[in-house]
Formats: sequence, C-alpha cells, structure tokens
Amino acid sequence: MCVVSLGVAGFFWSQGATLVLPFAVLELIVVAAAFLAYARHATDGERICLRDGRLVVEQEMAGRTKRCEFAREWVQVAPREGGDQMIELRCGGQSVKVGRFLRPELRPVLAREIRQALRGA
Repeated sequence: MCVVSLGVAGFFWSQGATLVLPFAVLELIVVAAAFLAYARHATDGERICLRDGRLVVEQEMAGRTKRCEFAREWVQVAPREGGDQMIELRCGGQSVKVGRFLRPELRPVLAREIRQALRGA
C-alpha cells in the first residue's frame, strides 16, 4: 500500500503536481500511527484461572500486565445475574473488574461459570 501510494504521488510530482507528494507522505504517517495503535492493543486480554486453591486474574492492556490473586474460598463475584456491567471479583480489600473484552450479554454467563468453578462444581 505504501509503495503504491508513493508511486502514484511520485508520478504526479514528476508531472508538476508538487503538493501531491507531501500529502501522500502525511497519509502514510497517519497510516503508520494507526498500525502502531492497533499493534499496541492487539494482544490485550484477560486470563482467569484456578491454581492451587487460588483464583488468578491476569489482565494485559497496552503491553502492561496486571495480576491479582484471591483465596478461592473468600472470593465474591458481582454483579448478580442479568447485569450488563463488568464483573467485579472481590476478596478482602482487593477487587478487580473482568469481562472488558466480552460482549455485555455474555457477562452473566461468565459470572455464573466463575461462581461454579469457585464452588468446585
């Protein structure tokens, strides 16, 4: 795409349309910025798992990873069934919201699955 854009701009520049090339370069800079923004968030996600009696939540956003661990038997899952807000996991004074990358209508399903996993069902 960049080669084609610069080729077309170079052709018109050689024909005397000198403003085409600077605008083509500006266009390519904007496209590069968009690709960088996409690449920064391409690996964003959440991982929730039970390990050794602990609920482990890992969230990666823009290259930064946040990890929270909760004692399985003390975790509270909110909101209740039917809400479309994010799911909050609480234990003691620590809390984390999950479900950011999940469609709102599927969040109650995730909350139900987390509750079942915590009960050992």
